[in-house]
Amino acid sequence: MCRKNVPFILMVVLLPSCVLQLAQARTLRNGTVPTDEEDFLYDLFPPGFKWGFATAAYQIEGGWNSDGKGPNIWDNWTHSEPSPIFDGTSGDVACDSYHRYKEDVQLLRNAGAKYYRFSISWARVLPDSSIEGGVNAPGMEYYSALIDELLANGIEP
Repeated sequence: MCRKNVPFILMVVLLPSCVLQLAQARTLRNGTVPTDEEDFLYDLFPPGFKWGFATAAYQIEGGWNSDGKGPNIWDNWTHSEPSPIFDGTSGDVACDSYHRYKEDVQLLRNAGAKYYRFSISWARVLPDSSIEGGVNAPGMEYYSALIDELLANGIEP
């Protein structure tokens, strides 16, 4: 189910911040207040505005205990007993982008993405929560491979 809804999920993540910025702007370049969707969406963005897609690591990566990743606050919270989540779900697998990032990049490409903003799970990069604990090489390799795949498909990270 997650894979079928990726473009929708990605837009849901990106759209609220754009709408908030638009609402805060309040007026169009010509000094009028937006009256319909066309004015609201098309007359407010500056030339060169880059439309893209965005995700959050916990919501899509999964691989919660793969390749040396340390626990993060969400792992600790969702794994507590009794579960604080109504149906007991967690981000342990999520969309499994950690293992399926190449497929995800193809979904982005097929959706026409030119730009993609992703977050980094610091627990994947610094599993002991500090540089003194060491950098997790597989975590760094994952993000490096993701960036390489994006660039190879014409998508700017």
